[in-house]
Amino acid sequence: QVQLVESGGGLVQAGGSLRLSCAGSGGFFSLYAMGWFRQAPGKEREFVAAISGTGRSTDYEDAVKGRFAISRDNAKNTVYLQMNSLKPEDTAVYYCAAGPSIRTIVAGSDLLWGQGTQVTVSS
Repeated sequence: QVQLVESGGGLVQAGGSLRLSCAGSGGFFSLYAMGWFRQAPGKEREFVAAISGTGRSTDYEDAVKGRFAISRDNAKNTVYLQMNSLKPEDTAVYYCAAGPSIRTIVAGSDLLWGQGTQVTVSS
């Protein structure tokens, strides 16, 4: 099965941008739907965005629509999360996840997970 490693987190001022990357190895990457989740301190992990194996279909949590964009490059076994117009409430650990479909990604269960990358947005 695929192993996932996130990168690209960091500290950014409100209104700024970051691009997260998630590199997959050890499996047939293009067969997996991919997604991003986040977990803020004291809160449960929540769905952020998902993309189908082909990249043709995407889904977003309402709070990030129009600001975040998920994409993937199957030739590089990598999925991205472009985050624009960042807000302090976007501060969280961001996790990459893999599953058989967008539906299972959104459900958040029985997924393969990365280790997470910290995103901190200062006001």
